[in-house]
Amino acid sequence: MGTLRGRERTRKGWARRGAVSALGGAAVLVSLLAPPGPRPVPAAASEPAFTSVNYAVAVDESASLAPEDMKAEKAAAARIALGDVSSSSNVTVFGFAAAESGGQRAVDPVCPRTTLDAAGRESVGACVGKLRGRKKSEGTGTDFPSAIRQGVHDLSTGTDPSVPRVLFLLTDGKMDVSGSPKYGDPAHREAEGERQLELELKNAAEQQVQIWPLGFGPAPDKKQLDRIAAGGFQKGCVELPSARPKASKVSGAKDVGPMLEKIFAAAHCLRYERGPSNRPPATLEIGISPLATVGSIVVDKGDPEVTVTYLDPSGHEVPTSGTYRASRFELAGAGGTVEALKIIDPVPGIWKVKAEAPEGHRSLPVGVSVLWQGELRGSITMDPPSPQAGEKTTVTMRLQTREGYEIKDPDDYAGLRVRGELTGDGFAPLALDLTDDGKGTDPDGSDGSFTGSVKIPKSADGALKVSGTLTASGLSADTRSETGQVAPGVLPVTTALTLRAADAHPGSSVTGTLAVHNTSDTPHTLRLSVADLQDGLLSVTPAEIELKPGESGTREVTVEVAPEDVFGDRLGDDGLRLGGTVTVVDTTDDDRTLVRSPLSVQVTPEPGIWEKYWWAFLSAAVVIVLAVLAVLAWLRQRRTRRDPFGLVLRLVSETGDILGEHPAGHGHKQWYEFAVVEPHRSPRIERRNHGPYAVQRSPEGGAVLRERGGRRTRLPANGQVPLTDALSLALGEETRTRTTRTRTTRRARPSRSRTDTSTSTPTTTPATGEGGSSSTYDSYL
Repeated sequence: MGTLRGRERTRKGWARRGAVSALGGAAVLVSLLAPPGPRPVPAAASEPAFTSVNYAVAVDESASLAPEDMKAEKAAAARIALGDVSSSSNVTVFGFAAAESGGQRAVDPVCPRTTLDAAGRESVGACVGKLRGRKKSEGTGTDFPSAIRQGVHDLSTGTDPSVPRVLFLLTDGKMDVSGSPKYGDPAHREAEGERQLELELKNAAEQQVQIWPLGFGPAPDKKQLDRIAAGGFQKGCVELPSARPKASKVSGAKDVGPMLEKIFAAAHCLRYERGPSNRPPATLEIGISPLATVGSIVVDKGDPEVTVTYLDPSGHEVPTSGTYRASRFELAGAGGTVEALKIIDPVPGIWKVKAEAPEGHRSLPVGVSVLWQGELRGSITMDPPSPQAGEKTTVTMRLQTREGYEIKDPDDYAGLRVRGELTGDGFAPLALDLTDDGKGTDPDGSDGSFTGSVKIPKSADGALKVSGTLTASGLSADTRSETGQVAPGVLPVTTALTLRAADAHPGSSVTGTLAVHNTSDTPHTLRLSVADLQDGLLSVTPAEIELKPGESGTREVTVEVAPEDVFGDRLGDDGLRLGGTVTVVDTTDDDRTLVRSPLSVQVTPEPGIWEKYWWAFLSAAVVIVLAVLAVLAWLRQRRTRRDPFGLVLRLVSETGDILGEHPAGHGHKQWYEFAVVEPHRSPRIERRNHGPYAVQRSPEGGAVLRERGGRRTRLPANGQVPLTDALSLALGEETRTRTTRTRTTRRARPSRSRTDTSTSTPTTTPATGEGGSSSTYDSYL
């Protein structure tokens, strides 16, 4: 499972937050599928037993090692010891080269057998520092037989043979015992070395010690390393090819640690993911699977001055010891070049590792990786659960967590092997082929549901049992079984349950129908229940159904979801998909199982006010926007309606004669200010800022006259108001288009003298401001 895949899944729903999805069923994969928060089952009550391993690390100290190679070997040995997820594993570490004179030793013990609890992890991280490159005077050959002999002795003395025994052999070359007197005369030392290597490999196999060689340097002998891997014990922690010993080769010192971690994970049945590396200060991201029950984030700091902080997928900084939000933490190696944070019940998703260092300690890159382990369980069903002899039955094995959360992502169960078998009275066991490829009886491929069909032998005459075994590297193996009975003929009661996959909120329910047919002349009682799911998450009602003799019809069945406080914070933003099995049993017919139907319910958090009433909020927002627009339009219209532009102001004499007309321009704050000039000789209206008079339109029609001093008088469209003792103001006909033409024509004519007042056409004075400047009206024209 790569970092990019893990990151994409978290941001969309790995995430999108450790969120989990998969097919319904009864399988259980012990893991924390939730964000931090309360859990209905206390962690201590459900903590799995993490598989331990006894292992030894043999590190080549021969003179051919470059200083950077030795440094890489030491860091690699510390990485796997610190990163082990089991507190009951044991490790020994020793160096080896060759004894080429008296007083020299081929093997150099540095870490005695150490149990990898909190204290042990710290001590191993320190003692690997004793590994060193040999000087010429200390014996510089490569004595593989002595190294293997020491490893087998350490692993087989005083240890439980049921615990896997693994020897990791780190070397940069091929066997060289040419300078070792204990292998006889120089001419025969190579042959004697090969003979003793064969003996030690045979002994390793007899003592059930696996050997995993790791070669590095310019020219490791890959053929010899393959021979060593094949010569030891071959059975691994699980019966999968990935757990069988094999030799590996790295191209340089920088790859020794990651490659050793990878083969350590394979030998220990752990999952391994290598993350990015960068120079500090840096923030590195690493994904932890939703199936992980325990994991270790291993940080190769390179420089002990580097300090590291850890952030969970929710962005919370977690402690390095103790309990935080239902997870438990334990840090080892903080003062060295490698440290590891062990997490029990880790929050799934993308974790961040922040690496910081003082000036002068930022030249080496910091790398991050994760080792984790989960517990795999399964759920198996037959459909129909009570088949007749000669009838086909469909067998389905489904994957879930212990709480009943479905698992769909194929990367979570990569390398999974599923084996099934049908046994029963009257016939020999039959192998079942269960697949998840979307072919044949399997409806959907890669969905965590493994399906196959089998024909019940005609000789079957009693009990039936179908069993399935799930095996995957990094996930503890599990065997599940389901019992049934061969139907003696047509059953007195038959049923068919319809419960489709549905979405629901905590505290809500999902309805379905149960078709029932009682062909007998006696009443029957059916019992309904939900299995393969943590108690209390889902329940079915009614719990019992009474069938009358001969009754045929349908009954409503309701599946109720637990309240939100039962789920705590585990729902997250995307919710959880619960899977279980609804079982219908005929208690009147010796508890014969009539139905075992998969159940799948997507439980999402109760929507908030916005999710519930978004349409109302949106409608209200639209109404508010429209109202604001309407008010703005009204204000604009009101302003436009009061603007005096276009009003024609007439001066009227006492006798009612029109002495002149004046078109008003745009007003100042909607008031057009003017004055009457030469009122006794040749009266006319001129625009004048701060003049004694001002007009503005009236929304009711006509205009309003404002005189100096603030007095306002209504000027009707067909009326007039006095300005002076001899002059009044009236409104003329407002015709903007005509006015425009008049102005244009008038400009084309020669100007008349002011004394020409005998014409029958009233004089129109341009609306100019003080000083004779053009008015807004003139500009408009």
